[in-house]
Amino acid sequence: MRRRFQALLLSAALAAASQAVTPVAAQVTPPEPPTGEAPKPIEPPENLPRPQKGDSTQNLDKLFAALKVAPTDDSAKYVENRIWALWLAAGGDTANLLMGRVKTAMDGKDLDLAIKLLNAVIDIRPDYVEAWNRRATVYYMKKDFGNAAADIREVLAREPRHFGALSGLGMILQDIGDDKGALEAFRRALAVHPHLERIPDLVKRLTDSVEGRDL
Repeated sequence: MRRRFQALLLSAALAAASQAVTPVAAQVTPPEPPTGEAPKPIEPPENLPRPQKGDSTQNLDKLFAALKVAPTDDSAKYVENRIWALWLAAGGDTANLLMGRVKTAMDGKDLDLAIKLLNAVIDIRPDYVEAWNRRATVYYMKKDFGNAAADIREVLAREPRHFGALSGLGMILQDIGDDKGALEAFRRALAVHPHLERIPDLVKRLTDSVEGRDL
């Protein structure tokens, strides 16, 4: 009875996260990419450019427009990094300091400490998208899919174009066996960022699984 109740709670959280944007996605057994490694949540690189000055919303709109039409993986990665730089800088000095400690905790596999630090960041700056996104990642690493999905919902409510959160939602749905939902989530991520690493391969495999191969 308890397991059934927990499953219902998880399903409700995932449904809410999916509805924060247009319909999103899922799958049963996570398909392995060509390297044989399981897909991992998308995170910002360590070395990022300085964030652009000026209106951050306007800058993001321009960067997302450029991301959609980037002709190569390299040019898309350049634009992606500038987007990450703006997202991460939005928290301010105190939040950025705490986020540095979060990364240290995650690198040291101290996920409980990382969550406590992220709780503090969110208390200080509840509008800071990257704090919600990073906490979703930590919950995913702990296999706490219900809380991860709830945090993804918060991310997408604030930034529906967050390709990291959209791909993360797809990975959660894969892990719980919702192929169709995962496919929709990954497709939504690719609509925002067509050059996402590994996601096109996942979309192809899920398309074959969910919709069948063309004869």
